[in-house]
Amino acid sequence: MIFTETALRGAYIIDIEVYEDQRGYFGRSWCQQEFQKHNLVDCMVQGNVSFNFQKGTLRGMHYQAEPHSEVKLVRCVRGRIYDAIIDLRPDSPTFKQWTGVELSAENRRMFYVPEGFAHGFLTLEDNSEVNYLVSEFYTPGHERGIRYNDPAFGIEWPGGDISVISDKDRSWPDYPAAGFHIQK
Repeated sequence: MIFTETALRGAYIIDIEVYEDQRGYFGRSWCQQEFQKHNLVDCMVQGNVSFNFQKGTLRGMHYQAEPHSEVKLVRCVRGRIYDAIIDLRPDSPTFKQWTGVELSAENRRMFYVPEGFAHGFLTLEDNSEVNYLVSEFYTPGHERGIRYNDPAFGIEWPGGDISVISDKDRSWPDYPAAGFHIQK
């Protein structure tokens, strides 16, 4: 696995190192020792799947508040998405900055999203499927979100119009929201 840190401290793009032969390819998408070597969270407790019928489907920007904040390891296994994160750690030098990366079945990339980040994605193809591992169990009372087009962050979503979004994701408040809390 090849770990490349983004401009946002602690967030990584991870490329699967593949070994190909006449059968196809083989590579690791998870290795506890490799994550430990890079001082990353190495205990994932839940795996999630998100299947999206239409190009232009947006999900996000989600996070869980303390004490249930979570690390996510995101991978697109079918189709193509633009995955975006926002640093919500008040003590971080990149506080309120965002970055994004294209994840696809073809590039086999993963995105390591640290605790204290909001996360979301936009599908760039129909029938896109996203798998992600998380370090904490989903805790409904700690679920939070920020609207995907909040001017405080200015995320530049590629690929044209956003055509499908839930009412919940469309109505997340602007930052700073009443009750906003990411850290202890």
